[in-house]
Amino acid sequence: MTKFEQLGAFYLGREGGKDGATYLYDSKDLTTHGLIVGMTGSGKTGLSVVLLEEAAIDGIPALVIDPKGDMGNLMLQFPDLAPEDFRPWVDASEATRRGVDVAQQAKDTAAMWQKGINDWGQSKQRLRALKKAAEVRLYTPGSASGRGIALLAGFEAPPAAVREDEDALREKVLSTVSGILGLVGVDADPVTSREHILVSTLLEKAWRAAESRSLETLIAEVQEPPFEKLGVMEVDAFFPAKERLALAMKLNNLLASPAFAAWRSGEPLDIEKLLYSDAGKPRITILSIAHLSDEERMFFVTLFLSEVISWMRGLDGSGSLRAILYMDEIFGYFPPVKAPPSKAPMLTLLKQARAYGLGVLLATQNPVDLDYKGLANTGTWFLGRLQTARDRDRLMDGLSSAAGGAAFERSRVEQLLATVDKRVFLVRNVHEQEPVVFHTRWALSYLRGPLTLQQLKELTGPPELPPLTPEPLEPLSSTPLVPEAERPEPPEGVEECFITPALPGALTYEPCLLATMTVHYVRIGYGVDHFETFHFLAPMADGRLDWSIGTELDRIDWMKEPAPEMSFSSLPEKARDSKSYARWQK
Repeated sequence: MTKFEQLGAFYLGREGGKDGATYLYDSKDLTTHGLIVGMTGSGKTGLSVVLLEEAAIDGIPALVIDPKGDMGNLMLQFPDLAPEDFRPWVDASEATRRGVDVAQQAKDTAAMWQKGINDWGQSKQRLRALKKAAEVRLYTPGSASGRGIALLAGFEAPPAAVREDEDALREKVLSTVSGILGLVGVDADPVTSREHILVSTLLEKAWRAAESRSLETLIAEVQEPPFEKLGVMEVDAFFPAKERLALAMKLNNLLASPAFAAWRSGEPLDIEKLLYSDAGKPRITILSIAHLSDEERMFFVTLFLSEVISWMRGLDGSGSLRAILYMDEIFGYFPPVKAPPSKAPMLTLLKQARAYGLGVLLATQNPVDLDYKGLANTGTWFLGRLQTARDRDRLMDGLSSAAGGAAFERSRVEQLLATVDKRVFLVRNVHEQEPVVFHTRWALSYLRGPLTLQQLKELTGPPELPPLTPEPLEPLSSTPLVPEAERPEPPEGVEECFITPALPGALTYEPCLLATMTVHYVRIGYGVDHFETFHFLAPMADGRLDWSIGTELDRIDWMKEPAPEMSFSSLPEKARDSKSYARWQK
């Protein structure tokens, strides 16, 4: 048996550098939670993947919240390390820069992964063991392009362990209501907002009685509350009927708008099933939210963390690591001064999850935007390369604050941190006497980088269409239609996709050109290192491409095959010529 194959010991890398001693991390130390900090290019994502791989090999399941789109790489496990397995995922633009074709790029990547795994004392057998040990599933909440989670299908009454705990019940009510109101654009303070007080009262009364609420029922009760007073005031005096109707209309948009249909379809949010298959096999469940707006991300994270807390409180206590909750890029979700809806449940987890064997692992590249007092319960800090001296100073202040009265050799840690290179991390573990510098081992999963919504869709399988059943609509175009069996074929080398229709029925596909671009904003002095992706859709009217009448899309839900019952407009002559696309791309 390889010396690092020890149950409860995570093989994370080698001390000092590639030729140093094996660095093993005691898995039970993660019950006191962990934080990974490092700038873009530091190897932060690689270390996160390695930690989750080690947990999976030991049979420890994980919930992975992924706001950036990197963690889907955990699904790219190729036990045979064959070039054809890598080919769909290699970067074609990188192949162009190298002057090779995609097939050669895939062959070189497979060879590089084979060498990397071997150089770090691993093997194909270990990769197969990882593949066998845990099932990796990926969800795209709020999108019809992949496996969905029905967060707006209803609000189930929490288990008895939560209902019978005053603090736990109120925390869940607060998180749920804050998430819902934030999604409809109501910036509601739990203490002063009439909207928050009313909806919280409705949910709390229902849940105390062990009654669930659908969104439809909640909207009806907002208009006609099942009680006469709020506090000592009459309901109509506290919150007049006309203004309650305005709130009900906003909530009704969640039901009426096709944009929110994906939130009502998919699997129920069941933490136990996200952690284990029906056969009891551990799962790494990735919840990719990169495609969502800021408000939708906050809504999802808040409700998801709240549900994790409810699940956790139904468990017996445990001193060993039972499961991991990982969240990448927590910038904005756990700030030092503000209190977004996500902060309260995150703080509860950091304070209480240890007793239940749930380890919380957080990652960020922005150390200036963390509530370090809230991180006082975090026992392990993995510190990578930081962008500026200001980042290092802020992190040192945070470590001092989190250490409380414990000994903290700031000057020594600061000196060590200044020397770390790419994929090298300084570990300060409260369970160990000395900080350690180690080089992260080679990941078993293929680190492709951020995945697009289309790529995530290919990994998760066919989408689930929203459960809408309106009357069929008339075709929207007078352009001659082509029967579905004779749908127009694009020229060779041109990728074809179909935008998911918001409404089912007899609609018409119109030919358009889709442009996707990623913009990288960098301003070192301000600590800005941010990627933004934009999508534009331009119609091909008579073969002319006019971006001035194009449409910017907030998100793209596309399919490889057309939806049923759809008709097709003919393809303009220029769009049937492959040379046109090269000109349009320029």
